[in-house]
Amino acid sequence: MALKGISAYKKGNLKQDIANADPHRLTLMLFQGALDRIAYAKGAMARKEYAQKSEHISRASSILIHLRDTLDLDIGGELSENLFSLYNYMIERLTDAHSQNDQMQLDEVLSLLGPIRDAWLEIPAEAKEEAYRLRNEKKQAL
Repeated sequence: MALKGISAYKKGNLKQDIANADPHRLTLMLFQGALDRIAYAKGAMARKEYAQKSEHISRASSILIHLRDTLDLDIGGELSENLFSLYNYMIERLTDAHSQNDQMQLDEVLSLLGPIRDAWLEIPAEAKEEAYRLRNEKKQAL
C-alpha cells in the first residue's frame, strides 16, 4: 500500500516538473529517463524478467525516437544530422539487445547516450537563450 502512495507522489512530482520545465530541462529529463530505462532493462535482463526488460527497452526506444524526431535539421545543420544518425543507431542497438538478450549492446547505448546528456548539462545559459530566440523566430516566420 505504501509503495502505491510513493509511486503516486513521484508521478505527481514528475508532472509538476514537466509543467514547469523549459525545453532544455525537458530534454535533459528525456536523456535521464532513457538512461534510467536502459539501466532497468539491464537489471531485468540479468534477472531473466523478460516482460520488464521488454517494457524498459520499449520506453527507452520511444524516448530516443522522440529525441530524434524533434531535432530541427534546418537550424541544427550537421550537428542535428549527426545526432539523428546516432539516435537511429542507438535505437537499432536497443532492438538488437532486446532480441539477443545482450547486455553489452545496452552498455554500448549507455556509453553513447551518457556523454550527450553530460554535454547537455554543460550548455551555457546564453546558448540556451539564443536557441529559444531562434526557435521563436522560426515559429513566427511560419
